[in-house]
Amino acid sequence: MEILASVLVGLVAVLHAYILVMEMFLWQKKPGRALHGFEPEMARATAPMAANQGLYNGFLAAGLVWGLVAADPTGFRVQVFFLCCVVVAGVYGAATANPRILFAQALPGALALGAVLLAG
Repeated sequence: MEILASVLVGLVAVLHAYILVMEMFLWQKKPGRALHGFEPEMARATAPMAANQGLYNGFLAAGLVWGLVAADPTGFRVQVFFLCCVVVAGVYGAATANPRILFAQALPGALALGAVLLAG
């Protein structure tokens, strides 16, 4: 179960690194605009906000990687903390921005959190 938990945490970290790249670097380019269906003008107007969100997603990814490499009990606690942050951010994003965030962010975070707790 520990290996499964680590793999899931790693996948959630990769997901948030991907979100960082999309929001900070590709927001105004075709892949970023296609993700949200934005016209170039809307992407340009919202780029500073998206970059800020991307940075926060990068912090989530970094925290999850820290949790994977840190020795226990610190690693376990860090993983639980950052996965809780991922789940809360996903639920909030789904409620306020786009319901698909629940499945794209909160669900993977919740699955990883459940695996970490079961393995711990």
